Amino acid sequence: MSQTYLTTEELSERIKYDARTIRNQLKDSVLLEGVHYFRPFGGRKILYVWEKIEADMFRAPAINTQLISLQ
Repeated sequence: MSQTYLTTEELSERIKYDARTIRNQLKDSVLLEGVHYFRPFGGRKILYVWEKIEADMFRAPAINTQLISLQ
């Protein structure tokens, strides 16, 4: 299985979020280590797994938007 590994800057270009926002707000709250990213060879560098992130971006929202539209 082939996966696409991205740096923070490359991910930033794909999802149109600032790299600082990814590092400070999304990492470890929405993007989880071991699921969406990893640190190769136990180092400091972070590589994001594009296929995992893309799949989660298109999942159903946590809030039921149909109920909101009925109000």
